[in-house]
Amino acid sequence: MSTQTSITLGHRFIATAKRRWSSPCMTDSSGRSLTFGETLTASRLLALVVQRRCAGEVHIGLLVPASVGGALANIAVALSGKTAVNLNFTAGREAMQHAVERCSIQTIITSRLFLSKASIEPMDGMVYLEDMLGDISGIARAWTFILGRALPTWLLARMWTAPQAPERNAAVIFSSGSTGIPKGVMLSHHNIVSNIESIDALFRTRPTDVLLGVLPFFHSFGYTATIWLPLVAGFAVAYHANPMDAKTIGELAGRHRATLLIATPTFCSAYVRKCERAQFASLRIAVVGAEKLREPIARAFAERFGITLIEGYGCTEMAPGVAINVVPTADGRDVEPGRAGSVGRPLPGIDARVVEPTTGEGPLVGQEGLLLLRGPNLMIGYIGEEARTREVIRDGWYVTGDVARIDQDGFITITDRLARFSKIAGEMVPHMKVEDTINALVSQDSASAVTGVPDASKGERLVAFYTDRALKPADVWEQLGKAGLPRLWIPKREDIHFIESIPTLGTGKMDLKGVRTMALAFDDAPAEQTSQTGVQADTTSPHR
Repeated sequence: MSTQTSITLGHRFIATAKRRWSSPCMTDSSGRSLTFGETLTASRLLALVVQRRCAGEVHIGLLVPASVGGALANIAVALSGKTAVNLNFTAGREAMQHAVERCSIQTIITSRLFLSKASIEPMDGMVYLEDMLGDISGIARAWTFILGRALPTWLLARMWTAPQAPERNAAVIFSSGSTGIPKGVMLSHHNIVSNIESIDALFRTRPTDVLLGVLPFFHSFGYTATIWLPLVAGFAVAYHANPMDAKTIGELAGRHRATLLIATPTFCSAYVRKCERAQFASLRIAVVGAEKLREPIARAFAERFGITLIEGYGCTEMAPGVAINVVPTADGRDVEPGRAGSVGRPLPGIDARVVEPTTGEGPLVGQEGLLLLRGPNLMIGYIGEEARTREVIRDGWYVTGDVARIDQDGFITITDRLARFSKIAGEMVPHMKVEDTINALVSQDSASAVTGVPDASKGERLVAFYTDRALKPADVWEQLGKAGLPRLWIPKREDIHFIESIPTLGTGKMDLKGVRTMALAFDDAPAEQTSQTGVQADTTSPHR
Protein backbone atom coordinates (compact mmCIF):
# COMPACT_ATOMS: atom_id res chain seq x y z
CA MET A 1 0.00 0.00 0.00
CA SER A 2 1.39 3.41 -0.98
CA THR A 3 2.47 5.74 1.81
CA GLN A 4 0.56 8.44 -0.06
CA THR A 5 -2.68 6.93 1.19
CA SER A 6 -1.74 8.13 4.70
CA ILE A 7 -2.81 11.72 3.93
CA THR A 8 -6.20 13.29 3.39
CA LEU A 9 -8.12 14.38 0.29
CA GLY A 10 -7.30 18.00 1.10
CA HIS A 11 -3.56 17.30 1.30
CA ARG A 12 -3.62 15.41 -1.97
CA PHE A 13 -5.50 18.17 -3.76
CA ILE A 14 -3.18 20.91 -2.49
CA ALA A 15 -0.14 18.95 -3.70
CA THR A 16 -1.69 18.49 -7.15
CA ALA A 17 -2.84 22.12 -7.39
CA LYS A 18 0.66 23.36 -6.62
CA ARG A 19 2.09 21.12 -9.32
CA ARG A 20 -0.57 21.99 -11.93
CA TRP A 21 -1.27 25.59 -10.86
CA SER A 22 -1.98 27.18 -14.25
CA SER A 23 -3.48 24.11 -15.94
CA PRO A 24 -7.23 23.74 -16.59
CA CYS A 25 -8.95 22.07 -13.62
CA MET A 26 -12.72 22.29 -14.03
CA THR A 27 -15.41 23.75 -16.22
CA ASP A 28 -19.14 23.28 -16.67
CA SER A 29 -21.90 23.82 -19.21
CA SER A 30 -22.58 27.33 -17.86
CA GLY A 31 -19.20 28.39 -19.24
CA ARG A 32 -17.43 28.82 -15.91
CA SER A 33 -13.83 27.56 -15.98
CA LEU A 34 -11.08 27.46 -13.34
CA THR A 35 -7.43 26.48 -13.30
CA PHE A 36 -6.05 24.35 -10.48
CA GLY A 37 -4.72 27.46 -8.77
CA GLU A 38 -8.06 29.24 -9.03
CA THR A 39 -9.88 26.13 -7.79
CA LEU A 40 -7.63 25.88 -4.72
CA THR A 41 -8.03 29.59 -4.00
CA ALA A 42 -11.83 29.55 -4.27
CA SER A 43 -12.25 26.36 -2.24
CA ARG A 44 -9.92 27.65 0.50
CA LEU A 45 -11.95 30.85 0.82
CA LEU A 46 -15.21 28.88 0.92
CA ALA A 47 -13.68 26.59 3.57
CA LEU A 48 -13.08 29.62 5.79
CA VAL A 49 -16.75 30.57 5.44
CA VAL A 50 -17.80 26.98 6.28
CA GLN A 51 -15.56 26.94 9.36
CA ARG A 52 -17.01 30.27 10.53
CA ARG A 53 -20.68 29.43 9.86
CA CYS A 54 -20.59 25.77 10.90
CA ALA A 55 -18.36 25.76 13.99
CA GLY A 56 -18.96 22.63 16.05
CA GLU A 57 -20.84 20.82 13.27
CA VAL A 58 -19.58 17.45 12.02
CA HIS A 59 -21.73 16.68 8.96
CA ILE A 60 -22.49 19.28 6.30
CA GLY A 61 -25.31 18.67 3.84
CA LEU A 62 -24.77 19.59 0.20
CA LEU A 63 -27.65 20.02 -2.22
CA VAL A 64 -25.71 20.93 -5.35
CA PRO A 65 -25.61 19.84 -9.00
CA ALA A 66 -22.61 18.48 -10.88
CA SER A 67 -21.02 21.85 -11.61
CA VAL A 68 -18.02 24.01 -10.78
CA GLY A 69 -19.89 25.56 -7.84
CA GLY A 70 -20.98 22.16 -6.54
CA ALA A 71 -17.43 20.78 -6.74
CA LEU A 72 -16.01 23.84 -4.96
CA ALA A 73 -18.50 23.39 -2.13
CA ASN A 74 -17.44 19.75 -1.69
CA ILE A 75 -13.74 20.65 -1.68
CA ALA A 76 -14.39 23.41 0.85
CA VAL A 77 -16.13 20.97 3.20
CA ALA A 78 -13.12 18.63 2.99
CA LEU A 79 -10.61 21.43 3.62
CA SER A 80 -12.64 22.63 6.60
CA GLY A 81 -12.40 19.23 8.28
CA LYS A 82 -16.13 18.49 8.00
CA THR A 83 -17.88 15.44 6.58
CA ALA A 84 -19.71 15.90 3.27
CA VAL A 85 -23.23 14.50 2.84
CA ASN A 86 -24.48 15.09 -0.71
CA LEU A 87 -28.27 14.80 -0.65
CA ASN A 88 -30.07 12.85 -3.36
CA PHE A 89 -32.51 15.44 -4.68
CA THR A 90 -33.98 12.96 -7.20
CA ALA A 91 -35.18 10.66 -4.40
CA GLY A 92 -37.70 13.12 -2.99
CA ARG A 93 -37.99 15.19 0.15
CA GLU A 94 -38.62 12.23 2.46
CA ALA A 95 -35.33 10.56 1.49
CA MET A 96 -33.42 13.82 1.89
CA GLN A 97 -34.99 14.39 5.30
CA HIS A 98 -34.00 10.86 6.31
CA ALA A 99 -30.37 11.64 5.47
CA VAL A 100 -30.51 14.96 7.32
CA GLU A 101 -31.87 13.30 10.46
CA ARG A 102 -29.57 10.29 10.31
CA CYS A 103 -26.48 12.54 10.08
CA SER A 104 -27.80 15.26 12.44
CA ILE A 105 -27.20 17.85 9.71
CA GLN A 106 -27.71 21.46 10.74
CA THR A 107 -26.39 23.21 7.62
CA ILE A 108 -27.20 22.43 3.99
CA ILE A 109 -25.12 24.23 1.37
CA THR A 110 -27.10 24.83 -1.80
CA SER A 111 -27.84 27.45 -4.46
CA ARG A 112 -30.95 29.55 -5.01
CA LEU A 113 -30.55 29.17 -8.77
CA PHE A 114 -30.35 25.38 -8.48
CA LEU A 115 -33.38 25.15 -6.17
CA SER A 116 -35.38 27.21 -8.62
CA LYS A 117 -34.37 25.14 -11.66
CA ALA A 118 -34.94 21.83 -9.86
CA SER A 119 -38.22 23.01 -8.26
CA ILE A 120 -37.00 22.04 -4.78
CA GLU A 121 -38.67 23.66 -1.78
CA PRO A 122 -36.33 25.23 0.82
CA MET A 123 -35.41 23.13 3.86
CA ASP A 124 -34.38 24.13 7.36
CA GLY A 125 -30.69 25.00 7.67
CA MET A 126 -30.09 25.94 4.05
CA VAL A 127 -27.31 28.42 3.29
CA TYR A 128 -26.68 29.64 -0.21
CA LEU A 129 -23.48 29.59 -2.23
CA GLU A 130 -24.43 32.99 -3.63
CA ASP A 131 -24.32 34.45 -0.09
CA MET A 132 -21.19 32.55 0.90
CA LEU A 133 -19.29 33.82 -2.11
CA GLY A 134 -20.64 37.31 -1.41
CA ASP A 135 -18.93 37.20 2.00
CA ILE A 136 -15.52 37.02 0.27
CA SER A 137 -13.83 40.31 -0.61
CA GLY A 138 -11.69 41.00 -3.64
CA ILE A 139 -8.70 41.62 -1.39
CA ALA A 140 -9.15 38.23 0.26
CA ARG A 141 -9.29 36.53 -3.14
CA ALA A 142 -6.11 38.22 -4.35
CA TRP A 143 -4.18 37.62 -1.11
CA THR A 144 -5.22 33.96 -0.95
CA PHE A 145 -4.17 33.41 -4.57
CA ILE A 146 -0.75 34.95 -3.90
CA LEU A 147 -0.22 32.87 -0.75
CA GLY A 148 -1.24 29.71 -2.54
CA ARG A 149 1.19 30.38 -5.36
CA ALA A 150 4.10 31.41 -3.14
CA LEU A 151 4.04 29.09 -0.12
CA PRO A 152 5.45 25.54 -0.29
CA THR A 153 3.09 22.58 -0.41
CA TRP A 154 3.87 21.29 3.08
CA LEU A 155 3.13 24.66 4.64
CA LEU A 156 -0.11 25.14 2.70
CA ALA A 157 -1.24 21.66 3.68
CA ARG A 158 -0.62 22.52 7.33
CA MET A 159 -2.25 25.97 7.14
CA TRP A 160 -5.17 25.30 4.79
CA THR A 161 -6.51 21.94 5.97
CA ALA A 162 -8.10 21.21 9.32
CA PRO A 163 -6.21 18.64 11.39
CA GLN A 164 -7.72 15.21 10.79
CA ALA A 165 -6.60 11.60 10.54
CA PRO A 166 -6.85 9.71 7.22
CA GLU A 167 -9.11 7.18 8.97
CA ARG A 168 -11.59 9.94 9.77
CA ASN A 169 -14.93 10.03 7.97
CA ALA A 170 -14.71 12.18 4.81
CA ALA A 171 -18.17 11.56 3.36
CA VAL A 172 -21.46 9.83 4.01
CA ILE A 173 -23.00 8.58 0.79
CA PHE A 174 -26.51 7.20 0.93
CA SER A 175 -27.07 4.09 -1.14
CA SER A 176 -29.58 4.33 -3.94
CA GLY A 177 -32.35 2.75 -1.91
CA SER A 178 -33.47 0.71 -4.93
CA THR A 179 -34.70 -2.07 -2.64
CA GLY A 180 -35.52 -0.20 0.56
CA ILE A 181 -34.53 2.65 2.88
CA PRO A 182 -31.14 4.11 1.85
CA LYS A 183 -28.18 3.32 4.10
CA GLY A 184 -25.61 5.99 4.95
CA VAL A 185 -22.20 4.64 3.96
CA MET A 186 -19.32 6.23 5.90
CA LEU A 187 -16.16 6.56 3.80
CA SER A 188 -12.86 7.74 5.25
CA HIS A 189 -10.22 9.85 3.53
CA HIS A 190 -8.11 6.70 3.39
CA ASN A 191 -10.95 4.74 1.72
CA ILE A 192 -11.42 7.33 -1.02
CA VAL A 193 -7.73 8.10 -1.63
CA SER A 194 -6.99 4.38 -1.89
CA ASN A 195 -9.74 3.93 -4.45
CA ILE A 196 -8.56 6.95 -6.45
CA GLU A 197 -5.03 5.52 -6.58
CA SER A 198 -6.37 2.17 -7.81
CA ILE A 199 -8.56 3.73 -10.53
CA ASP A 200 -5.80 6.10 -11.62
CA ALA A 201 -3.33 3.23 -11.93
CA LEU A 202 -5.76 1.22 -14.05
CA PHE A 203 -6.87 4.11 -16.28
CA ARG A 204 -3.28 5.30 -16.82
CA THR A 205 -4.55 8.87 -16.70
CA ARG A 206 -2.63 11.70 -18.33
CA PRO A 207 -2.35 15.42 -17.59
CA THR A 208 -4.08 16.04 -20.92
CA ASP A 209 -7.15 13.96 -20.04
CA VAL A 210 -10.58 15.58 -19.68
CA LEU A 211 -13.29 13.70 -17.79
CA LEU A 212 -16.91 14.23 -18.80
CA GLY A 213 -18.56 14.69 -15.39
CA VAL A 214 -22.19 13.66 -15.83
CA LEU A 215 -22.81 11.65 -12.66
CA PRO A 216 -24.49 13.39 -9.72
CA PHE A 217 -22.35 14.03 -6.65
CA PHE A 218 -24.70 12.03 -4.41
CA HIS A 219 -23.69 8.99 -6.49
CA SER A 220 -20.62 7.21 -5.08
CA PHE A 221 -18.81 7.22 -8.42
CA GLY A 222 -19.89 10.82 -8.95
CA TYR A 223 -18.27 11.78 -5.65
CA THR A 224 -15.06 9.74 -5.88
CA ALA A 225 -14.42 9.70 -9.61
CA THR A 226 -15.84 12.97 -10.92
CA ILE A 227 -14.90 15.26 -8.01
CA TRP A 228 -11.76 13.80 -6.43
CA LEU A 229 -10.10 11.65 -9.11
CA PRO A 230 -9.33 14.63 -11.40
CA LEU A 231 -8.31 16.82 -8.43
CA VAL A 232 -5.87 14.24 -7.10
CA ALA A 233 -4.58 12.78 -10.38
CA GLY A 234 -4.17 16.20 -11.98
CA PHE A 235 -6.38 16.37 -15.07
CA ALA A 236 -9.45 18.40 -16.05
CA VAL A 237 -13.18 17.71 -15.70
CA ALA A 238 -16.16 19.18 -17.57
CA TYR A 239 -19.47 19.05 -15.65
CA HIS A 240 -23.11 19.02 -16.67
CA ALA A 241 -25.89 18.63 -14.11
CA ASN A 242 -28.36 16.54 -16.14
CA PRO A 243 -26.88 13.22 -17.37
CA MET A 244 -29.86 12.68 -19.69
CA ASP A 245 -29.44 16.03 -21.47
CA ALA A 246 -27.60 14.36 -24.32
CA LYS A 247 -27.55 17.37 -26.63
CA THR A 248 -25.72 19.60 -24.13
CA ILE A 249 -23.41 16.77 -23.05
CA GLY A 250 -22.41 16.13 -26.66
CA GLU A 251 -21.63 19.80 -27.15
CA LEU A 252 -19.63 19.87 -23.90
CA ALA A 253 -17.64 16.78 -24.90
CA GLY A 254 -16.82 18.20 -28.31
CA ARG A 255 -15.89 21.66 -27.01
CA HIS A 256 -13.47 20.35 -24.37
CA ARG A 257 -12.31 17.25 -26.25
CA ALA A 258 -13.33 14.86 -23.47
CA THR A 259 -11.18 11.73 -23.23
CA LEU A 260 -12.81 9.91 -20.29
CA LEU A 261 -16.48 9.09 -19.67
CA ILE A 262 -18.03 7.36 -16.65
CA ALA A 263 -21.77 6.85 -17.03
CA THR A 264 -24.54 4.24 -17.02
CA PRO A 265 -25.90 2.22 -19.98
CA THR A 266 -29.17 4.17 -19.74
CA PHE A 267 -27.34 7.49 -20.12
CA CYS A 268 -25.20 6.15 -22.97
CA SER A 269 -28.29 4.97 -24.82
CA ALA A 270 -29.47 8.60 -24.86
CA TYR A 271 -26.07 9.76 -26.17
CA VAL A 272 -26.31 7.28 -29.05
CA ARG A 273 -29.59 8.85 -30.13
CA LYS A 274 -28.67 12.53 -29.79
CA CYS A 275 -24.89 13.04 -29.89
CA GLU A 276 -22.76 13.36 -33.02
CA ARG A 277 -19.87 11.02 -33.71
CA ALA A 278 -17.44 13.94 -33.91
CA GLN A 279 -18.41 15.13 -30.43
CA PHE A 280 -17.11 11.90 -28.85
CA ALA A 281 -14.18 11.50 -31.25
CA SER A 282 -11.57 12.23 -28.56
CA LEU A 283 -12.86 9.62 -26.06
CA ARG A 284 -10.28 6.95 -25.21
CA ILE A 285 -12.08 5.27 -22.27
CA ALA A 286 -15.84 5.01 -21.75
CA VAL A 287 -16.89 3.07 -18.62
CA VAL A 288 -20.43 2.15 -17.62
CA GLY A 289 -21.80 0.66 -14.42
CA ALA A 290 -24.75 0.71 -11.96
CA GLU A 291 -26.75 -1.61 -14.23
CA LYS A 292 -26.02 -4.45 -16.62
CA LEU A 293 -24.69 -3.40 -20.02
CA ARG A 294 -27.02 -4.85 -22.63
CA GLU A 295 -25.44 -5.98 -25.88
CA PRO A 296 -27.70 -3.81 -28.13
CA ILE A 297 -26.59 -0.65 -26.27
CA ALA A 298 -22.93 -1.68 -26.41
CA ARG A 299 -23.19 -2.41 -30.13
CA ALA A 300 -25.01 0.83 -30.92
CA PHE A 301 -22.47 2.92 -28.97
CA ALA A 302 -19.54 1.27 -30.74
CA GLU A 303 -21.15 1.76 -34.15
CA ARG A 304 -22.05 5.38 -33.43
CA PHE A 305 -18.81 6.57 -31.83
CA GLY A 306 -16.18 4.00 -32.76
CA ILE A 307 -15.32 3.17 -29.13
CA THR A 308 -16.17 0.15 -27.00
CA LEU A 309 -18.17 0.66 -23.81
CA ILE A 310 -16.28 -0.94 -20.94
CA GLU A 311 -18.28 -2.44 -18.10
CA GLY A 312 -17.21 -1.72 -14.54
CA TYR A 313 -18.44 -2.79 -11.14
CA GLY A 314 -18.56 -0.98 -7.84
CA CYS A 315 -20.34 -0.73 -4.51
CA THR A 316 -20.88 2.38 -2.43
CA GLU A 317 -19.48 0.34 0.46
CA MET A 318 -16.17 0.02 -1.47
CA ALA A 319 -15.81 3.78 -2.12
CA PRO A 320 -16.94 2.57 -4.82
CA GLY A 321 -14.60 1.15 -7.51
CA VAL A 322 -14.06 -2.62 -7.45
CA ALA A 323 -13.33 -3.74 -11.01
CA ILE A 324 -13.14 -2.25 -14.52
CA ASN A 325 -12.90 -4.49 -17.56
CA VAL A 326 -9.71 -3.10 -19.09
CA VAL A 327 -6.26 -4.60 -19.57
CA PRO A 328 -2.95 -2.90 -20.49
CA THR A 329 -2.05 -2.62 -24.14
CA ALA A 330 0.99 -4.52 -25.42
CA ASP A 331 3.23 -1.49 -24.89
CA GLY A 332 1.78 -0.84 -21.42
CA ARG A 333 1.04 2.81 -22.18
CA ASP A 334 -2.72 2.59 -22.50
CA VAL A 335 -5.61 0.21 -21.90
CA GLU A 336 -8.01 -1.79 -24.04
CA PRO A 337 -11.21 -3.73 -23.33
CA GLY A 338 -10.78 -6.92 -21.32
CA ARG A 339 -12.77 -10.15 -21.38
CA ALA A 340 -16.20 -10.02 -23.02
CA GLY A 341 -19.12 -10.27 -20.59
CA SER A 342 -16.93 -9.60 -17.56
CA VAL A 343 -16.63 -6.54 -15.32
CA GLY A 344 -12.87 -7.11 -15.21
CA ARG A 345 -10.33 -8.07 -12.60
CA PRO A 346 -10.31 -6.44 -9.15
CA LEU A 347 -8.59 -3.05 -9.01
CA PRO A 348 -5.08 -2.98 -7.55
CA GLY A 349 -5.19 -3.58 -3.79
CA ILE A 350 -8.65 -5.20 -3.80
CA ASP A 351 -9.28 -8.90 -3.12
CA ALA A 352 -12.35 -10.72 -4.40
CA ARG A 353 -13.60 -14.22 -3.78
CA VAL A 354 -16.74 -16.23 -4.48
CA VAL A 355 -18.16 -18.59 -1.84
CA GLU A 356 -21.12 -20.89 -1.48
CA PRO A 357 -23.99 -18.59 -0.35
CA THR A 358 -25.34 -20.72 2.51
CA THR A 359 -22.23 -22.42 3.91
CA GLY A 360 -19.58 -19.82 3.06
CA GLU A 361 -17.31 -22.54 1.68
CA GLY A 362 -14.79 -21.45 -0.92
CA PRO A 363 -13.22 -19.84 -2.73
CA LEU A 364 -15.05 -21.17 -5.76
CA VAL A 365 -13.34 -20.86 -9.15
CA GLY A 366 -15.44 -20.86 -12.30
CA GLN A 367 -18.63 -21.45 -10.31
CA GLU A 368 -21.45 -19.12 -9.31
CA GLY A 369 -21.61 -18.04 -5.70
CA LEU A 370 -21.75 -15.09 -3.33
CA LEU A 371 -19.20 -12.36 -4.05
CA LEU A 372 -17.05 -11.13 -1.14
CA LEU A 373 -14.65 -8.17 -1.28
CA ARG A 374 -11.97 -6.59 0.88
CA GLY A 375 -9.41 -3.83 0.49
CA PRO A 376 -8.28 -0.46 1.85
CA ASN A 377 -11.38 1.14 0.32
CA LEU A 378 -13.82 -0.87 2.47
CA MET A 379 -16.18 1.52 4.28
CA ILE A 380 -16.05 2.41 7.95
CA GLY A 381 -19.66 1.21 8.22
CA TYR A 382 -23.27 2.37 8.01
CA ILE A 383 -23.88 5.51 10.04
CA GLY A 384 -26.01 4.78 13.10
CA GLU A 385 -26.48 1.13 12.11
CA GLU A 386 -23.87 -1.01 13.84
CA ALA A 387 -25.90 -4.21 13.63
CA ARG A 388 -26.47 -3.75 9.90
CA THR A 389 -22.74 -3.10 9.45
CA ARG A 390 -21.89 -6.37 11.21
CA GLU A 391 -24.28 -8.21 8.88
CA VAL A 392 -22.34 -7.21 5.77
CA ILE A 393 -18.74 -7.08 7.04
CA ARG A 394 -17.66 -10.54 8.16
CA ASP A 395 -14.06 -11.32 9.09
CA GLY A 396 -12.92 -8.26 7.16
CA TRP A 397 -14.84 -9.18 3.98
CA TYR A 398 -17.75 -7.18 2.57
CA VAL A 399 -20.67 -9.45 1.68
CA THR A 400 -21.98 -7.82 -1.50
CA GLY A 401 -25.22 -9.74 -1.97
CA ASP A 402 -24.23 -10.18 -5.62
CA VAL A 403 -24.05 -13.56 -7.32
CA ALA A 404 -20.87 -13.81 -9.38
CA ARG A 405 -18.35 -16.08 -11.01
CA ILE A 406 -14.55 -15.58 -10.99
CA ASP A 407 -12.57 -17.47 -13.62
CA GLN A 408 -9.05 -18.85 -13.22
CA ASP A 409 -7.58 -15.60 -14.59
CA GLY A 410 -9.39 -13.50 -11.97
CA PHE A 411 -12.05 -11.94 -14.23
CA ILE A 412 -15.35 -11.32 -12.43
CA THR A 413 -18.74 -11.89 -14.06
CA ILE A 414 -21.81 -10.63 -12.17
CA THR A 415 -24.76 -12.91 -12.82
CA ASP A 416 -27.46 -11.74 -10.39
CA ARG A 417 -28.29 -10.38 -6.94
CA LEU A 418 -29.51 -12.54 -4.07
CA ALA A 419 -32.21 -9.93 -3.50
CA ARG A 420 -33.39 -10.41 -7.08
CA PHE A 421 -34.67 -13.95 -6.73
CA SER A 422 -38.20 -15.16 -6.08
CA LYS A 423 -38.89 -18.39 -4.22
CA ILE A 424 -41.61 -19.99 -6.35
CA ALA A 425 -42.93 -23.40 -5.33
CA GLY A 426 -39.71 -23.93 -3.37
CA GLU A 427 -37.37 -23.04 -6.25
CA MET A 428 -35.20 -19.89 -6.44
CA VAL A 429 -36.00 -18.10 -9.70
CA PRO A 430 -33.56 -15.37 -10.89
CA HIS A 431 -35.19 -12.14 -12.05
CA MET A 432 -32.20 -10.95 -14.11
CA LYS A 433 -32.09 -14.09 -16.27
CA VAL A 434 -35.76 -13.66 -17.13
CA GLU A 435 -35.09 -9.97 -17.91
CA ASP A 436 -32.20 -10.94 -20.17
CA THR A 437 -34.50 -13.24 -22.11
CA ILE A 438 -37.15 -10.53 -22.52
CA ASN A 439 -34.51 -7.96 -23.49
CA ALA A 440 -33.47 -10.25 -26.34
CA LEU A 441 -37.04 -10.10 -27.65
CA VAL A 442 -37.66 -6.35 -27.49
CA SER A 443 -36.21 -3.61 -29.70
CA GLN A 444 -32.81 -2.01 -29.10
CA ASP A 445 -34.26 1.09 -27.41
CA SER A 446 -36.59 -0.91 -25.18
CA ALA A 447 -36.02 -2.58 -21.84
CA SER A 448 -37.69 -4.83 -19.29
CA ALA A 449 -38.04 -5.29 -15.55
CA VAL A 450 -39.02 -8.37 -13.58
CA THR A 451 -40.07 -8.54 -9.93
CA GLY A 452 -41.92 -10.85 -7.59
CA VAL A 453 -45.25 -10.47 -5.79
CA PRO A 454 -46.95 -12.69 -3.19
CA ASP A 455 -48.91 -15.66 -4.50
CA ALA A 456 -51.32 -17.71 -2.40
CA SER A 457 -50.53 -21.06 -4.01
CA LYS A 458 -46.78 -20.85 -4.83
CA GLY A 459 -45.49 -18.29 -2.34
CA GLU A 460 -44.47 -15.83 -5.08
CA ARG A 461 -44.97 -15.29 -8.76
CA LEU A 462 -43.18 -13.17 -11.33
CA VAL A 463 -44.49 -9.94 -12.86
CA ALA A 464 -42.74 -8.60 -15.98
CA PHE A 465 -42.79 -5.15 -17.58
CA TYR A 466 -41.43 -4.13 -20.99
CA THR A 467 -41.36 -0.91 -23.04
CA ASP A 468 -41.59 -2.07 -26.68
CA ARG A 469 -44.83 -0.71 -28.17
CA ALA A 470 -44.58 -3.06 -31.14
CA LEU A 471 -45.14 -6.12 -28.94
CA LYS A 472 -48.31 -7.19 -27.19
CA PRO A 473 -48.09 -8.95 -23.80
CA ALA A 474 -49.36 -12.13 -25.45
CA ASP A 475 -46.48 -11.94 -27.97
CA VAL A 476 -43.91 -11.67 -25.18
CA TRP A 477 -45.50 -14.55 -23.28
CA GLU A 478 -45.53 -16.74 -26.39
CA GLN A 479 -41.89 -15.96 -27.21
CA LEU A 480 -40.80 -16.68 -23.64
CA GLY A 481 -42.40 -20.09 -23.95
CA LYS A 482 -40.13 -20.80 -26.94
CA ALA A 483 -36.96 -19.43 -25.33
CA GLY A 484 -36.05 -22.57 -23.42
CA LEU A 485 -36.71 -21.17 -19.95
CA PRO A 486 -38.06 -23.50 -17.25
CA ARG A 487 -41.84 -23.19 -17.08
CA LEU A 488 -41.63 -21.93 -13.50
CA TRP A 489 -39.56 -18.96 -14.72
CA ILE A 490 -42.16 -17.73 -17.21
CA PRO A 491 -44.65 -15.15 -15.87
CA LYS A 492 -48.31 -15.80 -16.49
CA ARG A 493 -49.77 -14.11 -19.55
CA GLU A 494 -51.77 -11.72 -17.33
CA ASP A 495 -48.60 -10.79 -15.38
CA ILE A 496 -46.80 -9.36 -18.43
CA HIS A 497 -47.43 -5.63 -18.98
CA PHE A 498 -46.38 -2.93 -21.43
CA ILE A 499 -45.37 0.36 -19.75
CA GLU A 500 -44.05 3.63 -21.13
CA SER A 501 -40.74 3.54 -19.20
CA ILE A 502 -38.97 1.49 -16.56
CA PRO A 503 -38.75 3.36 -13.21
CA THR A 504 -35.17 4.45 -12.52
CA LEU A 505 -33.33 6.29 -9.78
CA GLY A 506 -31.34 9.47 -10.27
CA THR A 507 -28.18 7.35 -10.42
CA GLY A 508 -29.46 5.54 -13.51
CA LYS A 509 -30.15 2.28 -11.67
CA MET A 510 -33.46 0.52 -12.01
CA ASP A 511 -35.74 1.48 -9.13
CA LEU A 512 -36.45 -2.04 -7.86
CA LYS A 513 -38.69 -0.78 -5.09
CA GLY A 514 -40.67 1.30 -7.60
CA VAL A 515 -41.00 -1.66 -9.98
CA ARG A 516 -42.35 -3.88 -7.19
CA THR A 517 -44.78 -1.16 -6.05
CA MET A 518 -46.03 -0.91 -9.63
CA ALA A 519 -46.42 -4.71 -9.82
CA LEU A 520 -48.45 -4.74 -6.61
CA ALA A 521 -50.64 -1.94 -7.98
CA PHE A 522 -51.33 -4.01 -11.11
CA ASP A 523 -52.05 -6.99 -8.88
CA ASP A 524 -54.66 -5.05 -6.89
CA ALA A 525 -56.29 -3.38 -9.91
CA PRO A 526 -59.43 -4.80 -11.54
CA ALA A 527 -58.70 -7.17 -14.40
CA GLU A 528 -60.40 -4.94 -17.01
CA GLN A 529 -58.10 -2.05 -16.00
CA THR A 530 -54.84 -4.00 -16.11
CA SER A 531 -55.72 -5.41 -19.49
CA GLN A 532 -55.32 -1.94 -20.98
CA THR A 533 -51.59 -1.88 -21.66
CA GLY A 534 -49.68 1.04 -20.23
CA VAL A 535 -52.57 2.51 -18.24
CA GLN A 536 -51.16 1.90 -14.76
CA ALA A 537 -47.59 2.70 -15.77
CA ASP A 538 -48.52 6.21 -16.83
CA THR A 539 -48.93 7.16 -13.18
CA THR A 540 -45.40 6.06 -12.29
CA SER A 541 -42.58 8.59 -12.58
CA PRO A 542 -39.48 7.25 -14.36
CA HIS A 543 -37.30 9.06 -11.79
CA ARG A 544 -37.78 8.70 -8.07
